[in-house]
Amino acid sequence: MMEIDPDFRPSGYFWPLSLETHLLGTVKGAERQRHIRILREQGRLSELADWLAAESLSDDVRASLGRIHPSLMGGEYLPDLGWSEVEIARISLRSVTGDVISVRATKGKRRIYYRIVDEYKGGTLTEHTRRTSIRPLTLGQLEQFIERAALTLGIIARNLDVGSDLDRLKDFLTASSPFYPELAALYCKRFTEWTEGIQAQRAGEDEEE
Repeated sequence: MMEIDPDFRPSGYFWPLSLETHLLGTVKGAERQRHIRILREQGRLSELADWLAAESLSDDVRASLGRIHPSLMGGEYLPDLGWSEVEIARISLRSVTGDVISVRATKGKRRIYYRIVDEYKGGTLTEHTRRTSIRPLTLGQLEQFIERAALTLGIIARNLDVGSDLDRLKDFLTASSPFYPELAALYCKRFTEWTEGIQAQRAGEDEEE
């Protein structure tokens, strides 16, 4: 299993930022972010349409996307970013509507202020959705912050029926960040550790029968 550095700390979250990082830190829609990543990989960011680069979409455009498929609305119903606020990480769920949990940062005079939001006015989160720091969070601190607010393994567990194929849930929850390149790998590692524990528990139960 690959080594992941929990002490990794980005140099900063705010300007100056590359165009790609700025877009991924401000565009709310999950599918629009995915399209931006594809264009980046193909070296075609200059072809990005204005509506794809917009932070938020109008109600009419969101409704049109929803009529095509509900999952296209993922992230589009997140709260608008505040002044100077940027998204530093997100958790995306492969639910019917592609729900997204967003981690945001705002630069204060002496501290950085963080909040975690969902698309349901906090209805899927705990009360631990805010914190501050003097410097950007380390990868380990970011994970702890997300887990206190979102309880991501609990989200997966609620979609796990007895006897479920664990591989089916492997891509149910994904993490991404323009500032923490190892965040996705970290959550893959956590999922693997979690499923190995469940498989061991099931094997023990089978032996007892």
